[in-house]
Amino acid sequence: MQKKQTATIYDVASRVGVSLATVSRVVNGNSNVRESTKRKVLDAIEELGYHPNAVARGLASKKTTTIGVVMPDVTDMYYSELARGIDDVANMYHYDVLLTNTDEDPVRETMAINNLASKQVDGIIFMGNELDREVLKTISSVDAPVVLAGSIDAEKVLPSVNIDYIAATKEAVEMVVKNGHERVALVTGPMEYAINKQHRLVGYQAGLEAAGQEFDEDLLFASHQDYSAGYQIADKIFATNATAAIVHDDEVALGIMNYMRDQGKSVPEDFEIITSNDTKFAIVTRPALTSIGQPKYDIGAVAMRMLTKLMNNEVVDNMQVTLPHTFEKRGTTIN
Repeated sequence: MQKKQTATIYDVASRVGVSLATVSRVVNGNSNVRESTKRKVLDAIEELGYHPNAVARGLASKKTTTIGVVMPDVTDMYYSELARGIDDVANMYHYDVLLTNTDEDPVRETMAINNLASKQVDGIIFMGNELDREVLKTISSVDAPVVLAGSIDAEKVLPSVNIDYIAATKEAVEMVVKNGHERVALVTGPMEYAINKQHRLVGYQAGLEAAGQEFDEDLLFASHQDYSAGYQIADKIFATNATAAIVHDDEVALGIMNYMRDQGKSVPEDFEIITSNDTKFAIVTRPALTSIGQPKYDIGAVAMRMLTKLMNNEVVDNMQVTLPHTFEKRGTTIN
């Protein structure tokens, strides 16, 4: 069976008897075309099944109606829910989305941004736990707006959408301290990351201070974002006689909880846990994990809406958007 040939702009021009430039003007919404000619071109496009290439349209309009999304891990539930918000709003404003996975490798992040720029995307949304110096340098060189979603820019130069991680961590500490805990561990990602050093750690210390407790560096722990990392680091937490933990990631929190239960500890009676991302992991486990409630879908949606404004040179009143957080109290805390 012979494969059906894809219609081209040349076929449309030939069918109507007009120039390629005229077809291009119609495709790109240029008003400088007679209404009767425009109707003939549109009819021919429908009859022939012609689908204008986005990049080709961009050569004329200087827009490709395509945005790029840089993700550290497409399988991570936290980032995938942000991506849903991005995609829904992108679709609402008729933008296609190019998704890239970087494994949170700065080299791959730099390559991804450059590759998206070479494809002439109209804008980029960046997600990740840290902005490497080279990544920032690459972002500043790109001729397209970039918005951060759920990511911290230590210098607060780039447009971003987040929650108040300082306030959320402080409130989490205060919650377990009220339950009688005097040794509360903080589990984060690498402490050199701005989100951990300048936000989670600051909130943790503020929570301890508000409760009249001394800060103990031995209760600080850094882990990768997976279950096995949580299970392994729980051994060190256990050795400090901590009775509660504030954890940066749901899989890590799940690993810590299971380790404690394997050691004969009852959760939450002997050990309380508050996690941070409120993904499905926090709900399906038993006991379910108490979590900081992040509006993940909204973070992605608001970031995409901000990007549409920047791409269209509209005024953006607030370039550093902070969305409200909540607490989802479940089975790993007493109250």
